[in-house]
Amino acid sequence: MQPLPKYPRATNAVILVALLFAVLSSFGVSKACAAPAGGDQAKSAKLFATESPLALTLTAPWREFVRNKDAKKRYPGTLEYIDESGAKHSVPVAFQTRGHNRLKVCKFPPIKLIFEKAAVEGTPFRGNKSLKLSTHCDSGERWEQYVFKEMLAYHTYNLVTERSFKVRAASVTYVDVADRSPNGPHVGFLVEDDSEMAKRNHLEKLDMPKAPLEQLEPLESSRFSLFEYLIGNTDFAQLSGPSADRCCHNSVLIGENPQSKLFTVPYDFDSSGLVDAHYAVPNPVLKISSNRERVFRGFCANNATLEPARREFLHLEPQILELARAESRLDAKSKESAVDYLSKGFEVLRNDEKFAREVTAKCRK
Repeated sequence: MQPLPKYPRATNAVILVALLFAVLSSFGVSKACAAPAGGDQAKSAKLFATESPLALTLTAPWREFVRNKDAKKRYPGTLEYIDESGAKHSVPVAFQTRGHNRLKVCKFPPIKLIFEKAAVEGTPFRGNKSLKLSTHCDSGERWEQYVFKEMLAYHTYNLVTERSFKVRAASVTYVDVADRSPNGPHVGFLVEDDSEMAKRNHLEKLDMPKAPLEQLEPLESSRFSLFEYLIGNTDFAQLSGPSADRCCHNSVLIGENPQSKLFTVPYDFDSSGLVDAHYAVPNPVLKISSNRERVFRGFCANNATLEPARREFLHLEPQILELARAESRLDAKSKESAVDYLSKGFEVLRNDEKFAREVTAKCRK
């Protein structure tokens, strides 16, 4: 967003408030989208307020954890971190495997960190009930590049909407309790807690079995769908989840309450064409031969909001492409691939005929 224009000093506070909301409206920013202020937001945002990698040492029975990764069992352990002054701190934490596809293919699976509220008070982790940790998955530079490209996907959606997950790069050393042997450091990143992301937007995380299509906020649903199209991801669902009692697959629902307008917020982009992980398998239902092949999976019911969402993305195109070009953690090959892939997506968004054929006409009824 561009800096707000400078107005002459008002003699009435009401005029100032009115002017502020007028300016925000001119940029298409709703009340729900405006960055919230206040103590709760400041507390929850601290962990993700910087781009600098967070050095972590995680101690647990990692050999047993990896051996029994399918069991979804919780293992007690500790998390050590170094604060801004250089002092070392340790907090208790429970570790649990997470994920679906990566749980099968990764030698070292993604992790869920589960905190006790009292244990993290006064630490950068305060306010977080749990955090997702995307791990290195396996050894080698190729796997590290997957991590950095997935972080790029998260940062891209941060440009599109505040209703998106913030991430923080991490350098993680894993220490097994059995013999205190260290493994690492390895690359990874933390993903903002679901509830804290909702709170940051003055909304609630909603645990619902399904999301009625008519309750999805139309413009935000179009933003969601165009973003997934741009990065070439089809491994998600906005209306249902892998289990019958919880929505949604690789996205979470937030809103004022279960009867209000609903916002779906995506996560886990390792199956996208942008990341281009060698293990990603195309969805057989979609009849595509490669995870690099884009398929629009938005709903026809929201087609009226596709055009304004498209204009937003085209306005952000220079920033999104620069984000990829400036990602110093990507090697030259990965950076060129990411920029090229995103550019080809924008070619479709920019061309009226291609957009009508590849996006609008491919909506889901």
